[in-house]
Amino acid sequence: MTSMTIHETLKQSIPEALRAHDEVKLRTLRSLVTMMVNEVVAKKRKPDEFLTDEEALAVIKRAASQRKDSIEQFEKASRSDLAAPEKAELAIIEAYLPTMMAREEIEKIAKAKMAELGVSSKAEAGKFTGMLMKELKGQADGADVKAVVDNLLF
Repeated sequence: MTSMTIHETLKQSIPEALRAHDEVKLRTLRSLVTMMVNEVVAKKRKPDEFLTDEEALAVIKRAASQRKDSIEQFEKASRSDLAAPEKAELAIIEAYLPTMMAREEIEKIAKAKMAELGVSSKAEAGKFTGMLMKELKGQADGADVKAVVDNLLF
């Protein structure tokens, strides 16, 4: 038996959330599944097909990023009433994302890479950050990687 894709898992979690009367989870899952169906259609496939896990993770990351942006905007506008539901949705979305690497781990890898490649100047920061991001794809948050590189080179 093959294991379910993230897309299938999300779709099958909707009836569970319905039965549990968990409105936040239901709303979040429906929104994610809708985003995934839109992605499938955008890739010129049939709407009833499923995304691969890699494609699904890209959609989930995009959804998480949108929630983070909204939370930031609402908090700047002192609208914690609007930020709260976004935070609740973000917590549900993040449960489907792989755990991101801690800054300490990123720093260890970055230091080893710097030594290996002889990177030492600010001028190389952009290219170096890009190379690190490629290597840590899906394992580390981009903002964390950039912060570590900035710390080491500036």
